Amino acid sequence: MSEIRHSLLRRDALSAAKEVLYHLDIYFSSQLQNAPVPLVEKGPIELLEEFIFQIPKDRSSHGKRLGAIQELQLLEILCNYFHEQTKEPVRQVIFNSLFSPQGNKADEPRMALLGKLTSMAVAVCRLPVLESAASWLQRTPAVYCVRLAKALVDDYCGLVPGSIQTLKQIFNVSPRFCCQFITAVAAYYDMSTEDLLPPHDLLEMIVSWIFEDPRLILITFLNTPITANLPIGFLDFSPLMGLVHWCIIAPLAYRRKQKAAGGEPIRDNQNLYSKLHLSVLQGLMVLQTHLTEKGLYGRLALVLFEQLVPLVEELGQLCEELNPLNAEQEMELALDRLAQALQVSMATGALICTRDDLRTLCSRLPHNNLMQLVISGPVQPQPAHPTLTPAYYPHIHTPPLGYPTLPALPAHTALSTHTALPAHTTLPAHAALPAHTALSAHATLPAHAALPTHSPLSGHPVQTFMPGMAFPFRPMR
Repeated sequence: MSEIRHSLLRRDALSAAKEVLYHLDIYFSSQLQNAPVPLVEKGPIELLEEFIFQIPKDRSSHGKRLGAIQELQLLEILCNYFHEQTKEPVRQVIFNSLFSPQGNKADEPRMALLGKLTSMAVAVCRLPVLESAASWLQRTPAVYCVRLAKALVDDYCGLVPGSIQTLKQIFNVSPRFCCQFITAVAAYYDMSTEDLLPPHDLLEMIVSWIFEDPRLILITFLNTPITANLPIGFLDFSPLMGLVHWCIIAPLAYRRKQKAAGGEPIRDNQNLYSKLHLSVLQGLMVLQTHLTEKGLYGRLALVLFEQLVPLVEELGQLCEELNPLNAEQEMELALDRLAQALQVSMATGALICTRDDLRTLCSRLPHNNLMQLVISGPVQPQPAHPTLTPAYYPHIHTPPLGYPTLPALPAHTALSTHTALPAHTTLPAHAALPAHTALSAHATLPAHAALPTHSPLSGHPVQTFMPGMAFPFRPMR
């Protein structure tokens, strides 16, 4: 690596960047022939930091700073390299070597360049760069992932009005990147303050993606090797939990924002959140099919119970802050959405928990009729299931509490067969009866006089009696 470095020092910044990519391409290609996952040593990282990010090897000296035109040309060099690299493993190793955080002062220019490179890839639809960025989002700590998502939101939702349409089109280019992008965005905009509510254009774009194809939120989960535990500090395998959080907290979060604004009307986007809630529930139904096909129904949870605890606590705090006198409708809507999400998650196998855990979790929330139905759960003994853990919540259509199931009736003993009855003797024929004499005709009765008609009572309408008409049933209200 020292010889390569000395040759690069004699070049200008842009040609040195091209040359270092060329040398590292050869270096990692040879390593991949011997090992499926090459070991990235310190030498290649230092070359990239010095000739791509302009961080000198001597940390005490100041590095050169590229001008705006040079930086744009560097982005074009990187974008073209990843687009032309046909070997997926080599491309991934180079991308990770360039942009994986190292915990040094090169991380700031590294993240800045990654944001600009990804933004350029979105603008020119460079699929290899977007796929590499999706893999980077999956294996990088969440604190860096949300920075990349925020950079894209700033570029396409705030910098140029109407440019959100450019970001929207990548749904047809790289759905995998869209899935990871939604996960990072949902992690950043956690609705904890008014500034962390998702922008309207961003929310509308995400809702349109998921409403068009609810399977989008499952792409990363379905294409990732199954692991026992998610690494701490990394993004989830799916944006599902973040979107559920949005749908449940949104009514109260926007009500809090309106209260802070002095009661003035605000754009609360509740129609979009209702549409998003429906799309998320549809995505859960799709998940049930995949879990069943792979034999993982009731064994692998996508919605972890531990993730529900802070969500329910936040919901309870908002309900206390916004008392029912100020936000009764919003509280009812949030609790209904939570109950629906819990019910569908348990029924589809995305959430595995006991009824006792669910009751304890929701015990401090305000009363809600739908929630009471969900946490009641099944009461009848369930048949043994080969793929489900006993005492968990696979069935929801069962008798309510207070109506125990009927015990099985004992089997009846077989009745003994009867002996054959003797044949009856033939009875003698009866003698013919004598014919009756004809009766004399009755005299015609005189006609009755017509009865006088009664006048209708005052104040009461006249109603004709219809003997064939059934009395209508009127339910008590």
